[in-house]
Amino acid sequence: MDWVEILFIGALASLLGWALALAITRGRALERLREATGAADADDVERRVRRALEETDDARWQAEQTGHDTGYLTELLTAGVVRLGDDLTVESANGAAHVMLERRPGSMVGRSALEAFVDARIEDIARTAMEFGSANGELTVRSGSGATVTVRARRSPVSGVWLVLEDVSELRRLQRIRAEFIDNLSHELRTPLTTISLLAELAARDARSASSRLRDRISKIEIETGHLTQMVNELLDLSRIESGTAQLLLDDVDLVRVARTTAERLRLFAERQGLRLDLELPDHVAPVRGDEDRLGQVLINLLHNAVKFSPDGGRIVVGVREEEGEVRVWVRDPGIGVPNADLTRIFERFYKVDRARVRGRGGTGLGLSIARHVVESHGGRIWADSEEGSGSTFTFSIPTAPVAGTTKNPDARPAVDAMSDAPVA
Repeated sequence: MDWVEILFIGALASLLGWALALAITRGRALERLREATGAADADDVERRVRRALEETDDARWQAEQTGHDTGYLTELLTAGVVRLGDDLTVESANGAAHVMLERRPGSMVGRSALEAFVDARIEDIARTAMEFGSANGELTVRSGSGATVTVRARRSPVSGVWLVLEDVSELRRLQRIRAEFIDNLSHELRTPLTTISLLAELAARDARSASSRLRDRISKIEIETGHLTQMVNELLDLSRIESGTAQLLLDDVDLVRVARTTAERLRLFAERQGLRLDLELPDHVAPVRGDEDRLGQVLINLLHNAVKFSPDGGRIVVGVREEEGEVRVWVRDPGIGVPNADLTRIFERFYKVDRARVRGRGGTGLGLSIARHVVESHGGRIWADSEEGSGSTFTFSIPTAPVAGTTKNPDARPAVDAMSDAPVA
């Protein structure tokens, strides 16, 4: 046997070994595919694999179409929609966002939030949303238009943060016009109302010897003038609160003292209506940080409503108690109650329950709205519990003042120097 035959036999043996190894490998791979797919034989494996590949292609096509549809829809929106990655880099932004922020189309993508928006406040909102799931804010765009924009940020369930921007410049302009109109109207009405009130008082004094009918009519003029004056004062007060021009003079306030003083101020008014005014006050509660006059105004509004809507011979209770990190003040009355459908709306401005149920007792519909603004400006909350026909309990809570040398609860809303809640549309 010469060397050519030896080489041929060796090559043939190598080829057979490679073919055998490939067959064994393919067999193992085929066996693994059968186990993974649950196929009965090789043909069944082939059918299942082909179907899986087709389904994968279909899923890829559907994902591409969904992406195209989402992009198309975001471009149709008038609100700006921006997606930030985990590193707060802009991954996508629709046309409305570019127009709102006065950026060239496509110029925001790939930039950091700070570079894209040129405003650290939006970056702070996005970071807060990354940490807590959501965040909101309002700011003025630093550009030629100076647009006022609300920003709502939500953490994506996959990654990154979605930002929705809405231009509310026109809404805020109309709110300012409305506030200025109410402010000017209230000032203009004060002078004639004061004159009418003085004339009615003089007429009542001069009519002591006149007929009872004339005295009754003059008394009604005084009463209605008083209602108009109250409405004007409350309109002016609410306008100042909503515009942020009503300053809070913050100090440590004892709500027990406020409750006792306010109850004494209105005790005679309650007794004239045939009502008893009782107090449920502890000896001491922790002080709260707030404006004592404003908090007293809240309690006056609640007590005034309780007296106005309670039947003769009833009992009104004013109470104070300290709970975890807050002081609660409540006013309980035996009045007509508030229907469940109205409980969520009674703190809106000008809102009143069914006029037929409170005919002759209605007020301006502003007292509870003012109370809500004052309480919320102190970082507190106000609510009502009521059963129709069985009375109501109005409660507000204010966070206790931080003790010197301790850190305030980061979840608590701090009191501010001015009542600057954005007005309701």
